[in-house]
Amino acid sequence: MSTQKSKDNKPTHYVRTLVGHGKNSHFETIGVAWQREGQDLYVKLHGTQIVDGGFYIFPNNASATDESGQ
Repeated sequence: MSTQKSKDNKPTHYVRTLVGHGKNSHFETIGVAWQREGQDLYVKLHGTQIVDGGFYIFPNNASATDESGQ
């Protein structure tokens, strides 16, 4: 099994939570994830997170317009 510190093992997904409401909402990145050999993901959150209301996992090739809170 390869380690996460490998230069070619870049995250395949971003972990984000929605902050705010309505037109003032935006996504805040709280971690990253890697697609594993199967259909599962390995998720690594930054720091110590308290996530209220869940989080979203976006492929790292998604554009910012795809991820607006609208």
